[in-house]
Amino acid sequence: MDKNTDDLPPLHLTVPEPEVRPGGQPDFSHVQIPPAGSVRRPPVDADPESMRDLAFSIIRVLNRDGEAVGPWAEGLDLSEDQLRDGLRHMMTLRAYDARMLMAQRQQKTSFYMQHLGEEAVSCAFRKALNPGDMNFPTYRQAGLLIAGDYPLLTMMNQIYSNAHDPLRGRQLPVMYSSKEHGFFTISGNLATQYIQAVGWAMASAISGDRKIAAAWIGDGSTAESDFHAALVFASTYKAPVVLNIVNNQWAISTFQGIARGGSGTFAARGLGFGIPALRVDGNDYLAVLAVGKWAAERARLNLGPTVIEYVTYRVGGHSTSDDPSAYRPAEESNAWPLGDPILRMKNHLIALGIWSEDRHVQAEAQIMAEVTAVQKEAEAVGTLHHGQRPSPSDMFEDVYAEMPPHLQRQRQEAGF
Repeated sequence: MDKNTDDLPPLHLTVPEPEVRPGGQPDFSHVQIPPAGSVRRPPVDADPESMRDLAFSIIRVLNRDGEAVGPWAEGLDLSEDQLRDGLRHMMTLRAYDARMLMAQRQQKTSFYMQHLGEEAVSCAFRKALNPGDMNFPTYRQAGLLIAGDYPLLTMMNQIYSNAHDPLRGRQLPVMYSSKEHGFFTISGNLATQYIQAVGWAMASAISGDRKIAAAWIGDGSTAESDFHAALVFASTYKAPVVLNIVNNQWAISTFQGIARGGSGTFAARGLGFGIPALRVDGNDYLAVLAVGKWAAERARLNLGPTVIEYVTYRVGGHSTSDDPSAYRPAEESNAWPLGDPILRMKNHLIALGIWSEDRHVQAEAQIMAEVTAVQKEAEAVGTLHHGQRPSPSDMFEDVYAEMPPHLQRQRQEAGF
């Protein structure tokens, strides 16, 4: 018998709230952190159903003493030079961030987005890929380029939109593009790159190639429909793609709970599609590299996609247009329990006896000097308000293989 609706309470919606607001005491007690080395490493060809638990834990390699421990550390087999390179790549990205942020504040460029606290995610993952593999990144994966030896000068010219900008002023700053370096141009419309990566991976498989794709998305953008469409196609066709989710706790001004919904973790969303899903300590360079290699190998063996959630923290603002003090406590970044990725890698190298505190200070100074010298070279070409700029006629190029009559007419009317 139907209940009288007059006896029921009025309907209402629930709006998730963050644990703490500005002025409150930061609290990350809800982040369950297992000991380093305690999470199992399944065989690369394991059935997704046999590893559902990995979507709810956090894979870690580096312990508090800077030691690499556990099953995920085994098989990395990195040389001393490779370890030092990993640290230097992260330090370079941080120095680059600092100089470009300052340049934006000096009105030399219109816009910038930092990677502060997230350097390990992109710098380490890049080393899990082969030449020819393609990343479909968001705006916070410049480490993919730096760790792939893309020239800093070219990156800065694009930031300044000067005459040597390879994109000739037709993309926003930080939205790099390099086919040769496996970096698909960034889309300002969030989440579009996720379905594009799956499509690219499917095309690679259809053509009988050996190249895989890597999709990138932030926690907030997983609420977009393209995210779910990508998982449908990736799971249905077992596309050779790694589906990366960077959970840095905050979208532009909303905490992760808004986009995560009722799912316990972002990685767990992959389980409903039958996709293996793992969570990894995004501030642990070695853990990111180990998990990235595992997922890349699955893709290359025609075992299909893998969802990886990187648990990290956005220390800076969302962008230079954002003021994080309006929505989170100023002390929150210091309370983040997974630490600083650069300091953790530094401690690992010191524990191995191949680095030192003095050497680290020297490296910081050297890297900053190198980045500053490149910046001066880029600014000598031009910045937002001074120097050489791309020609306005460039806006008509690279749209069609053969320019149609209406664009030819518009170009002539513009005086070009």
